Parts: sequence; C-alpha cells; structure tokens
Amino acid sequence: MNIYFVSLGCDKNLVDSEVMLGLLAEKGYSLTDDEASADVIVVNTCSFIHDAKQESINTLLEMAEYRKSGSARVLVAAGCLAQRYQQEILDEIEEVDAVVGTTGYGDICDVIDQALAGQRQVDVHSLDELPAPDVRRVVTTGGYSSYLKIADGCDKHCSYCIIPKIRGEYRSYPMEQILKDAGELAQSGVKELNIVAQETTMYGKDIYGKKVFHKLLRKLCQVEGIEWIRILYCYPEEITDDLIQVMKEEKKICHYLDLPIQHASDDILKRMGRRTNKTQLMDVIARLRKEIPDIALRTTLITGFPGETQEQHEELMDFVETMRFDRLGVFTYSPEEGTAAALMPDQIDEDVKAQRQDELMQLQQEIAFEISESMVGRTLDVLVEGRLPEEGVYIGRTYKDAPDVDGYIFITAPYELFSGDMVPVKVTGSNEYDLIGEVLYESAE
Repeated sequence: MNIYFVSLGCDKNLVDSEVMLGLLAEKGYSLTDDEASADVIVVNTCSFIHDAKQESINTLLEMAEYRKSGSARVLVAAGCLAQRYQQEILDEIEEVDAVVGTTGYGDICDVIDQALAGQRQVDVHSLDELPAPDVRRVVTTGGYSSYLKIADGCDKHCSYCIIPKIRGEYRSYPMEQILKDAGELAQSGVKELNIVAQETTMYGKDIYGKKVFHKLLRKLCQVEGIEWIRILYCYPEEITDDLIQVMKEEKKICHYLDLPIQHASDDILKRMGRRTNKTQLMDVIARLRKEIPDIALRTTLITGFPGETQEQHEELMDFVETMRFDRLGVFTYSPEEGTAAALMPDQIDEDVKAQRQDELMQLQQEIAFEISESMVGRTLDVLVEGRLPEEGVYIGRTYKDAPDVDGYIFITAPYELFSGDMVPVKVTGSNEYDLIGEVLYESAE
C-alpha cells in the first residue's frame, strides 16, 4: 500500500515525521512521491505562527482533493495544527479521516488501520506523555546529515508563543534512547547530528534533576561514525560553563551555536516573558567569543512586538550592528490565539512590522557579507552535499552553516567527490552569504 507523506514546519516536526515513516515502513507501507498514486496521505502540520497555520490548512485542502476524487482512501492530519484545532479540522474538512496530535504519532499505524476500516477518529493523547516508539527512523535529509531530537515541549511560556499549549511542558528523552537513535543514524551513514529541541540547554533537568546537556554531548561524541555535532536552540540564559567547556574540548562539536534572543530592549524582553536582559545577552556572547574565538553565532529576532516603539527598534538595530552575528533571521510578530501577547494593547501595523524587518535584514546582510569576505584564505573542513554539473562545482557546508537555514560553499576539486565526504577546502572567495573554495589534499587546519 502506497503512502504519501507531507512534513511541514520545523526540524523537530521533521523528526516526528521520520519516526512515523519508520513505523509505516515496518508495517509494510511503500513511500511514494506521487500523491495521485497514494492510498494513504499523511500531512504532519505546523501551527507556530499564522503563515505556518495557513500553509498547513492549504496543504490539507489540496490533499483533500485526492481523497474526494477517490484516488486516496485515507487522509490523516497530524502534528501541531491537528493538536490545536482537532475538532475544527474534522468539522471543516470532511475528507480528513483522522486527526493525530503531537503525542499520538506512535499510533499512526493503528490510526490508519481503523480509518481504512471506515472509522473516523481523533487520536490526541495527554501532553504529559512522550512518545518513544522503538523504531529506526526513515532519514529524509540526505542520508549523511540528520536532526536528533532530545526533548519535546517547553516550560518557558513566553507571552507570544503557543508551543507549551500544543507540545506540553519540557520533557527530556532518556539518554540511552537518544544514544541508541544516534548510533542507528551513524550506522545508516549519517555523519552530522544537528541537536534539536524547543530548548536544548535544559536537557535532563526534568528526569535527572539537573541540566546534563554537556554530559549527553560527551557521550554523543563517542558514537562511531559521527564527525560533526551541531547545537541548535540554546537559550542564552541557560548556557553554562560546562557547555562551553565541552564545546572547547570535544573536536566533533562544531564551533557553532544557535541562541534565539528575540530582542534587545529590556522592556520588550520583559513583556515577551524572556528571562534575560540586554546586558546579560552581551555578557554571554562576549563569554562565548572569548572562550571559543572562532565560534559562529546564529540568532533569531521578533520585530513589531506589541508596543514596540521606534526607539526600541533602533536599539535592536544598534545591538545587531554591535554584536555582528554570523547568521540572523527576523520574524515579524504574529499574534497567536491563546497567547498573552495577542491580547496586549498597541498592536503594530503589518506594514510597520515589514519595514522594520527589512531594515534589520538589510543591516544583517551587510554584516554577513563582510564576515564572508573575512573567511577568504582560511582552510576549513567541508561536508559535501552534492554536485552542480552545469557549473562544474560541488556544493557543501562548513562548520558555520547549519542545514537549510545558512549558507553554502561552492568548491572545485582535483578528484571526484561524493555526497557525505568530509574534505579540507581553502576559501578563495565569497559571494554574498556563500563562500567559494578549492579542495586541498592536506588536512584542514
């Protein structure tokens, strides 16, 4: 039986999708990339911000046409939108046969069996649960790079964020389960682990009584076959000396850190429910750069938060110019139903949000281009991702580049390369966010 699977939203959602695919593969389903030939269609939805919700709804409506025409026998809505609007989906999209929430994806095979038998249903478990199907994931990210989810949910309850209501409180996966997953990924050819959770830095506090992220990292570094470990989603106030030390000592850990700060105005940070201020942000960034001089820092910002003044926007601009992040993304504030911020006065006009977003991104573009130019002459290890035959070059990523969100390096080589190769490359030029280089025979410095 053929199944067509759509995974929307973040990389945490993608891991859930890969687990479901693993369960379905064990059950004997065949994955197809042609929705018209699918017997079953599953859409793993996102509901983080308005645009993500709209994309999920549009995708469900598009897939409903195949159910309506009879080419597909079952349509399943899974994930965050399904968790948040389960009854609305069933009421408004009659072609949806089943709804599976964020903690119910371990039941995907049973849900489909019951839907095939004609039973329309909702499979939404308690958000206190942590699905842990013992299954080998179907990696969809190229085979040599994969995401490793170490926890689900979040305890921070930022005023703009709906995640705790659709993903639950912070729940760490047991260390032995994570290491088993990492080992299986390595055996399948994965060389790069990208560590994800709603917040990685709090790992272990709920089940071990204290933060043990640094201990988990040391154990992951012992997994044979893994060459790069990249850390994403570190809340700045939770970055410890232990974490910095393990990054310095373990060669497999990329000198790269993603720390979402969201803003730099103390007043805005307080109303966002963030647990830090501008001085603390500057201190942790300075500490990271002192201890790990070549560290690449990525962050994300929210512009147009309710009540944000022009002066506070300019304060954020000054902060970005001073801090000079290697990578930076900017979201316009999205008022989400059920959040405290959506009820705050002084909501900002959409055109003002867009203008402020453009100004921040133009500033960051200048910074990023200058940083790219400064890389010329350095020799770096590069993970090869493929070849562009028309241009006669290979494409890859350095330690400074997380998959999907950062830049690339375009390289020439005196011998044939293959996807997943790790090769030393001398940077010979830059092109905006990307680098240009040539492969060397000797090891990278």
